[in-house]
Amino acid sequence: MRLPPIPPNDLSPEVRALHDAIVERMGRSLSAFASQDADGALIGPFPALLHFPRFGAPAFAFLDSLVGGATLPETVREVVILAVGARFKARYELYSHEKMAVEAGLPRPLIAAIAAGQRPPDLDEMQAAAFDFVTAATGGGSVPASTYEQARALFGNEGVGELAFLVASYTVICILLNAFDVPVPEN
Repeated sequence: MRLPPIPPNDLSPEVRALHDAIVERMGRSLSAFASQDADGALIGPFPALLHFPRFGAPAFAFLDSLVGGATLPETVREVVILAVGARFKARYELYSHEKMAVEAGLPRPLIAAIAAGQRPPDLDEMQAAAFDFVTAATGGGSVPASTYEQARALFGNEGVGELAFLVASYTVICILLNAFDVPVPEN
């Protein structure tokens, strides 16, 4: 870990406001995994946002808009997030969203396959389209027309936009996790 968690009482008022917004979001929608240490300091990708608030605050606002305004089915979102995490081998992302995927109702063998970078044969049509979109979008180059059109047929124009921005936002999170060598919490 290259950026230590910052205890809340050590934060400036401006950064404390960002911290508190993250804690509130985590409490409302992402409580299945550890996001704070025993001292209440944020862990995972969040120390990067707090250490560099000039970039972290807009990054959090972007992520928060995707969490708060989600329209894609939760199982599809978790397939996307796990596939991005697997693509970038982001340990904390996989740790946290394997737990979220269980809560969303995805079967454990399917979760394990996606986390290992594999396309499970038992994905439903929407999940498969989302997985294929992630694979294409994170593989370099344009998403093939057939992959894009399949996603658009299933999710609509707004849904494809949400899908693309979801891939982009979790790509940013995974890069932060890897750049700052964020570990999986013990226990």
